[in-house]
Amino acid sequence: MTVELVDTTQHAVHKQEFAVLYAQVQQFYALQMQILDVHDTERWAATFTEDAVFESPSLPAPVRARAALAHYVRAGAADQRRAGGRLDHWVGMLDVRPQADGSLRTRCSALVYLTPSGGSSKVLYVCVMEDVLVRARGQWRTAHRRVTRDDLA
Repeated sequence: MTVELVDTTQHAVHKQEFAVLYAQVQQFYALQMQILDVHDTERWAATFTEDAVFESPSLPAPVRARAALAHYVRAGAADQRRAGGRLDHWVGMLDVRPQADGSLRTRCSALVYLTPSGGSSKVLYVCVMEDVLVRARGQWRTAHRRVTRDDLA
């Protein structure tokens, strides 16, 4: 049997740095989804890079660039207001993979809940969200998002 000895000090520092990074990414997603849920379209779009790409099965083609993302969310918010009720997003089961270039590849489950006016909440969509996050002006930003839905797999 072979036993590999690890420099415990270096390993502990690496684990601590990753724990901080992981918490930052969780906070990023919590804020991004809360902003989306209240339809603050400009602020939500600002969580993406200027040249971001957003792929979703509910779209005929990927949405490219921050301004187009804001337009997409604004139109969805207007549709939702006309229909009544509200949508909420929950993100969990987050996997974060740091890349050599400093970006992050993330993968998580995303649930979309619908709460009709005066009704009970129900899960509308079960999704997987795969992102590339980059640092811009000291903040994490989404450079590329690919959403898949279980009901369309």
